[in-house]
Amino acid sequence: MNLSKNQVLSLSIVLLSFIVNGCTLSNKKLPPSPKVTQEQQQKALTPEEIHEKVLTIDGHIDWPYRQFRYPDFQPNIRHQPGELDSGQWDIVRMEEGGLDAVFMAIFTVQKERNQQGHDRAKAEAIKMIEITKKMVESNSEKIELALNPEDAERLDKMGKMAIFMGMENGYPIGKDISNVKFFYDQGIRYITITHFKNNELGDSSTDEKQEWDGLSVLGEKVVKEMNRLGIMVDISHVHDDTFWDVIKLTKAPVIASHSSARSLENHPRNMSDEMLKAVKENGGVVQVCIFDTYIKKLPQTAERKKAMKTIEKEITAFRQGKLSQAKTEVLKQKYRQINEKYPKNQPTIADVVDHIDYMVKVMGINHVGIGSDLDGGGGVLGMNDVSEMPNITKELVARGYTEEDIQKIWAGNLIRVFSEAQKVAREIQNQEISGK
Repeated sequence: MNLSKNQVLSLSIVLLSFIVNGCTLSNKKLPPSPKVTQEQQQKALTPEEIHEKVLTIDGHIDWPYRQFRYPDFQPNIRHQPGELDSGQWDIVRMEEGGLDAVFMAIFTVQKERNQQGHDRAKAEAIKMIEITKKMVESNSEKIELALNPEDAERLDKMGKMAIFMGMENGYPIGKDISNVKFFYDQGIRYITITHFKNNELGDSSTDEKQEWDGLSVLGEKVVKEMNRLGIMVDISHVHDDTFWDVIKLTKAPVIASHSSARSLENHPRNMSDEMLKAVKENGGVVQVCIFDTYIKKLPQTAERKKAMKTIEKEITAFRQGKLSQAKTEVLKQKYRQINEKYPKNQPTIADVVDHIDYMVKVMGINHVGIGSDLDGGGGVLGMNDVSEMPNITKELVARGYTEEDIQKIWAGNLIRVFSEAQKVAREIQNQEISGK
């Protein structure tokens, strides 16, 4: 796949948003959602009561990378949305948002693809895992590290929130398949095969051209090893050919930790109807990504376009990893000033739930979940940070989703896939022991 100059710039802005997210807020208000009838109100719980009752899991939050870059951030205090480096997640706002569990994404920026680059990425991933574990240990009265699907409900009953870990980008694995087991032992429970660029495992949906025509030979071995260990295979970010290779190869259901519907927003990061149907047949789950770029592309003003043009070269340098920390800080400030002076037109929670509606129509209620990508995305009105998670439930209720439906979307479907991945792993390991 060849990307145009405009598409490359767009992807650069996406990556910049990964660092800047949460720094600007719109003063716009969400349009009112349709109201349920009086009869429905009498028979059903309120949206707030449903949100409190059901188990809620966000399948993808990028806090570890933010903490890695900004070590002075204090996750145990409430940060005011819109302030510089406030981020979109902290423990207090997670509690306010009624989130019972999250998958923290251990994300590594991809640079040189050689032994030195892979070693650096592995070291950074280890550091972010350590940061996450230390954060959990320091706040053990409220949160606990989770390793198995049943931990989410167990901790919820204890009045604690669960912190799972996934790895976004298989780049730290390098060419050493033993790293898959290493990261499993560190607590990683899903691995996203690629990120914005191709790596040693396979092709990305957003690189300028394909390299492997899907999974590499090593990538095939890694998928098999993930199946053997019980690590969920995450097909967000991968090229379509990589996706189909995974679907043909995997023995366990897959997840798309943060992807949306391509039919509603035609972006290579989103999934086509054929891919959605294949995930259904596989028994997997696709978790809607709450990131404006992948939800709904809206026209921007000429003034904003002109202002963004002035930082185009800096954005490109940033994307290529050629911008120093000091210059990155200056770029962030310029980007924030542009957003304040020329606010970006943003999609709403209703647009997010449009994707949920569409995927339920294509896949059925048993295969849709939520992976917000907060602290790495955002830009949706009504979802400035994790404290606003109840807005999703409110919109789902307004559209007629039942409590059972909402439970499946928020956690049930992901827990089922997680459990099945572990079941498949036990079967494979038992076969190895018996010599079959």
